[in-house]
Amino acid sequence: MAVATIPWLNRQFLSRGVPRPSFSFSRRRVKPWILLQGEGGDANLFYSRRTHLIVFASPPRDALTLTAESCVNTGLDLFKRGRVKDALVQFETALSLDPNPIESQAAYYNKACCHAYRGEGNKAADCLRVALRDYNLKFATILNDPDLASFRALPEFKQLQEEARLGGEDIGDSFRRDLKLISEVRAPFRGFRKFFYFAFSAAAGISTLFTIPRLIQAVRGGDGAPDLLETTGNAAINIGGIVVLVALFIWENKKEEEQMVQITRDETLSRLPLRLSTNRVVELVQLRDTVRPVILAGKKETVALAMQKADRFRTELLRRGVLLVPVVWGERKTPEIEKKKGFGASSKAATTSLPSIGEDFDTRAQSVVAQSKLKSEIRFKSEIVSPGEWERWIRDQQIAEGVVPGEDVYIILRLDGRVRRSGKGMPDWAEISKEVPPMDDVLSKLER
Repeated sequence: MAVATIPWLNRQFLSRGVPRPSFSFSRRRVKPWILLQGEGGDANLFYSRRTHLIVFASPPRDALTLTAESCVNTGLDLFKRGRVKDALVQFETALSLDPNPIESQAAYYNKACCHAYRGEGNKAADCLRVALRDYNLKFATILNDPDLASFRALPEFKQLQEEARLGGEDIGDSFRRDLKLISEVRAPFRGFRKFFYFAFSAAAGISTLFTIPRLIQAVRGGDGAPDLLETTGNAAINIGGIVVLVALFIWENKKEEEQMVQITRDETLSRLPLRLSTNRVVELVQLRDTVRPVILAGKKETVALAMQKADRFRTELLRRGVLLVPVVWGERKTPEIEKKKGFGASSKAATTSLPSIGEDFDTRAQSVVAQSKLKSEIRFKSEIVSPGEWERWIRDQQIAEGVVPGEDVYIILRLDGRVRRSGKGMPDWAEISKEVPPMDDVLSKLER
């Protein structure tokens, strides 16, 4: 005979993902009952004077069967409600139930999100590495998921991104292919030029193979020998053409690698988090087409003075969508990032948060409501989150521009998120007010 209590049953229904049965109560005093397990798994209710427990009919046995899919779904529901530790247990259970590749990818990915939520960067990176290597997870998913924003602010993400950029065996080359596609869009004729250099180099090489025997024969002389000067000139032209074309091919490859490094830096910049005046934490990518961030990096006194001077041009700078982003060297204060409740978030949460960057990001980002809400939250100044990551990106940018790392610099971004202009010291706000067009200007529309 099995005896059960209401709390026990409720826990079983919740942990196993079984819908709770509907309860009905009588207006009269509730009588105690005992649950007897009958044949076929059915439960029977009996009255007893010796107990004060109420039980209900148990669900069918097949509803209690655990599968990898049910564990993943249960974990998502728990994660949505903020029960990250319990969700992590569900995802680990799913991996122990012989999941198929799709279920394994989902379990590892969501397990990584749980670790990221808890600030466990190494464990999150390990899970993502397995999902990328063994279960065909796309690196773009990691880049675009707003629920991994806190992980993207950690050094572990930069290491994972570098592995992906290099196309190593541990990660695969999907992210590198994406970089190549972006590079081809920015330089559409590079592939054609490289093919041209390769084809003509091959043709010159074949011609040289036929010219060398004729040159040897011309040097030896004799009846029927070709003219020495003419043959030498042909050989010189072929060899010179090979050298020039090969040099151009190598130069194109070098420029492509440099462009891919710049694209990677741009992508890293777009994922850096900052806090708006309303205390909301967003990534720079979410501000595209809305503001022109101006990064002021330097010593505390220098940055503070530049901010004071900017206040004199506040009206004109706001008309041009300028958002000040101060970065003080050596300031390691790291405000907590707002914890999103991620996967399976309710529709209410989706409507009250900023647009994320998933598959339907473009559609949601263009909605009037989302854009108006974002604009209402943006003010003149912001505060960086994860100062170490911001400093690391700025120093990399300084090295790329030939500037000594650690000097005072400013960086003005375009509406599309790319670097518009940068320089040493602090900016001349009057000059910027004249140079940068207002947000409603035609040039600003072309910049988006």
